[in-house]
Amino acid sequence: MESKHILEVRNLKKYFTVKTDFWGRPAACLKAVDDISFNISRGETLGLVGESGCGKSTTGRTIIHLYKPTAGEILFDGKAIDSLSAEKQLRRAMQMIFQDPYASLNPRMTVGDIIGEPLDIHGLASGSGRADRIAELLQMVGLNPGYASRFAHEFSGGQRQRIGIARALAIEPRFIICDEPISALDVSIQAQVVNLLEHLQEKLGLTYLFIAHDLAMVKHISTRVAVMYLGKIVEIAGSTELYNKPQHPYTQALLSAIAIPDPLVESKRQRLLLTGDLPNPINPPSGCRLRTRCHCAMPRCAEQEPALIDIGAGHMAACHLHPGH
Repeated sequence: MESKHILEVRNLKKYFTVKTDFWGRPAACLKAVDDISFNISRGETLGLVGESGCGKSTTGRTIIHLYKPTAGEILFDGKAIDSLSAEKQLRRAMQMIFQDPYASLNPRMTVGDIIGEPLDIHGLASGSGRADRIAELLQMVGLNPGYASRFAHEFSGGQRQRIGIARALAIEPRFIICDEPISALDVSIQAQVVNLLEHLQEKLGLTYLFIAHDLAMVKHISTRVAVMYLGKIVEIAGSTELYNKPQHPYTQALLSAIAIPDPLVESKRQRLLLTGDLPNPINPPSGCRLRTRCHCAMPRCAEQEPALIDIGAGHMAACHLHPGH
């Protein structure tokens, strides 16, 4: 029986050793991703948001095994990704669109070779069939098939990102991790790329993990949204539910920073500010990691870490303010 969820992440951890002792054993670790769990259903888009350094990009890279997980379990189509053979199958079913369209494309390769490389690696096409597939992919992302003979430096940022999307689609994946795919683009181009991603999702039946810090754009494209802070997921809910009724103080602070395009409404809003700087992820605060910056902090927050629990209708939050903690 096919699993309802295309991706299941269970207690995932990714630590980076930043200091070793005399014998070469880890003495200090940066806990970039620290025991997170979530699911993504087929055909949906899960937005993953949070401020810089919270671990959202590391989460995406660890899921696709660009980073080896420190601990935890990742299931794709109900099967654990825990062996080399499973990783090889993963490469066909799961792909990634990278943040920087300038750094993610090889400047020495033509566009045709960049898009065709996955076809060569997996032995999916050759000769005229390869050229036809490359032309089809370029058309699919809104580019002229004649661009296949050009180099990446001849294109704008938006066009380069379209090339990156075409490369990700080459081997017909079912799940794509979008790692801040619009953050390096001009505002005028961002909406075009997001609209393209939505069109491709509908046409090809894709599932996305959409990583971003632009909360307004995440609301537009996401089915559900997960909020991450200092290596932990602190809230997960449907997109409309989370934006209308945020339950975690960190989510409330993030949403209060979004400007409303109405001067009268904006002038009457009360900003919810987080005090202080982001704590050191090598030595995070005890208990709730937000407590050093949270206006709702109480003694219990320093003593006990709140679990991510369902507070009603699938809305999950990790905060001692809610019953059940």
